[in-house]
Amino acid sequence: MDYLVSTPCGKVQGTAGRVPGTAAYKGIRYAKAGRWEYPLQVTHWEGIYDATKYGSCSYQPRSFYDEEKNLKKVFYYNEFRKGETYTYSEDCLFLNVFTPDTAKEGDQLPVLVYIHGGGFTGGCGHEKHFDGPVWPLEGIIGVTLNYRLGPLGFACLPQLKEEAGYTGNYGLYDQLTAIQWVKDNISAFGGDPENITIMGQSAGAMSVQQHCLSPLSESMFQRAVMSSGGGVHPVLSAAPAEKTYAFWQTVMEKAGCSTLEEFRALPPEALFALWQETRKDVKGGSCFPVVDGRLVVGSGTQILAEGKQKHISYMAGSTSEDMMPPILLGMARKWCSAQKTPGYTWYFNRQLPGDDNGAWHSSDLWYWFGTLENCWRPMEQKDYDLSAQMVRYLCNFVRTGDPNGSTAAFEQNAGVSGDPLWEPSAAGSKKVFCLGEEPAAMGKPSLLKMIHTMLTNKAVGE
Repeated sequence: MDYLVSTPCGKVQGTAGRVPGTAAYKGIRYAKAGRWEYPLQVTHWEGIYDATKYGSCSYQPRSFYDEEKNLKKVFYYNEFRKGETYTYSEDCLFLNVFTPDTAKEGDQLPVLVYIHGGGFTGGCGHEKHFDGPVWPLEGIIGVTLNYRLGPLGFACLPQLKEEAGYTGNYGLYDQLTAIQWVKDNISAFGGDPENITIMGQSAGAMSVQQHCLSPLSESMFQRAVMSSGGGVHPVLSAAPAEKTYAFWQTVMEKAGCSTLEEFRALPPEALFALWQETRKDVKGGSCFPVVDGRLVVGSGTQILAEGKQKHISYMAGSTSEDMMPPILLGMARKWCSAQKTPGYTWYFNRQLPGDDNGAWHSSDLWYWFGTLENCWRPMEQKDYDLSAQMVRYLCNFVRTGDPNGSTAAFEQNAGVSGDPLWEPSAAGSKKVFCLGEEPAAMGKPSLLKMIHTMLTNKAVGE
């Protein structure tokens, strides 16, 4: 096969995917942006775009030290990045498209766009667990992406507001632009621009949440999936951008910069170092979404109370050894049961083989992506069976808004696949769909156990 696709932007040369029967179009530039400038979507290129290798990741703290020697971060390094090489740059606005290798324009395949987590300060769209999702084998086109992180993606300054009319959330605008690029171009890859689901985990789930609360993303996607970060909570709500001005002005002063031009020219390593140094003694230094009045127009709790969230289909859940298991599961369950359309909540409790950390924060990603073969762990047949089942539920949801596919399809195929019925979340009910150690079924996870886990957790996230 030649893996050559003609898009509205121009021709794209892809390559064979990791999974036999799939094609991969890697490192496609979806936007351009200077430092603390909002992204401009790419609409044209000359010649044939080489999409055979992944693009650069955003600069992040790990760009400037040896991860293997940072004991605080070594768990996730060993899990998702060990042995891999990553290139970091401010020029990082790239996405990756994974399709069936037979896909062609006009196929109208459903699309799943994934936004990575990492606390808004780390990660990229092609770490081991994202490298080659099996979704195309289920007739789903997958997209992963990079966006600006840390101070590059979330700094706020009054001078920047004066310049653009608003400030902050540069990383969120990157994500939104990537979704728009997909909507404008995915039909060339065989996708359906009117059947897009967005998905994210941790900070990625919080990002998905913001897009589901934002007026700017109207009609851009039809469904949403949020893992370990979906739902709203007062503690996790966005604060006004103005509340972070003092912090970022302090960083600018410490850098010895008196103008935006000088601050924009500061080397990335110095910027990240000064950001981390300032966080020790000045509040407001978390790189986090803020209320900018445009993409983020208020707190999540406020928008939900007003009923102004996207009234679409949702899946949301968390893991048994997550960062804050009772809080994250409660947020997801409440969100899924408070919508006009059915919402589906999961609880993942597979105790992953290889150590005693259980179903730690982000462990479910190996299973949702079907990339267990990329993992160092001594996975068992049980894990491969569980992953295949979770992929079926996810892809059913992407196709129809229901993880069971549809009632008719479920009734026809349940005896063949053996997949139990996943019931929608109901207001006042604590039942969720449990995936992992026992056969999949609706159940009520132990609140006491989740509280104990929250107080004794080992692997608490990146």
